[in-house]
Amino acid sequence: MRIIVFGANGPTGRLLTGQALAAGHDVVAVTRRPEEFPIEHERLTVFGGDVLRSESVDTAVAGADAVLSALGVPYGKEPITTYSIGVGNMIAAMRRHGVRRIGVVSSSAVDPKPYSDAGFLFNRVLQPYIVRVMGKTLYDDMRRMETLLRASDLDWTIVRPGGLYELPDVTDYTMMEGHVDARYTARVDLAASLLRLVGDDRFVRMIVGVVSTTDNPSLLQLIRTEALGKS
Repeated sequence: MRIIVFGANGPTGRLLTGQALAAGHDVVAVTRRPEEFPIEHERLTVFGGDVLRSESVDTAVAGADAVLSALGVPYGKEPITTYSIGVGNMIAAMRRHGVRRIGVVSSSAVDPKPYSDAGFLFNRVLQPYIVRVMGKTLYDDMRRMETLLRASDLDWTIVRPGGLYELPDVTDYTMMEGHVDARYTARVDLAASLLRLVGDDRFVRMIVGVVSTTDNPSLLQLIRTEALGKS
């Protein structure tokens, strides 16, 4: 199968590319900085493209069997449009080339719900601050992206992970329709869940949650490593 990976040079995108190659797929890794892409393989094409340019996306999607988006954008105060414009360009290109299957990374913060194990501080203070203040522009654009996909006639799946962290190997992660009452997702499991979509039609036209239950970080560890960039 020929899989197009957008956001291939991000942490999840690199994992996804490696997993797809290991599974025997042909992969087109789309990145704005192809010279920095660290993976080499005979079944890998590294494509220098930009999701904000429709012609670039159209070229990348031609000949695809499936499209997977691992786009990631940092928090910022300025308006963010990468998710909605990028996925909008993907939808248009897929229609032109007759490609139907697409899976995209969103976030559980797009539709925040309380977690039974999180307590008052997380559910009533920290999560609202992240969703409504620190990550407002990012999650607003993710919602626009989700709306575009739900309105399309494609075979889409929206994957909403929790707080992302690092593990070396894929775990026995949970993936199910709707909200999952757990807060954390290893990037390696997120990548595996995206790859799973190309050969599994049980989640077509669904919003799914994916979470890891192995070696979860503490909230302080997650904030230090992911939000503050400290090891």
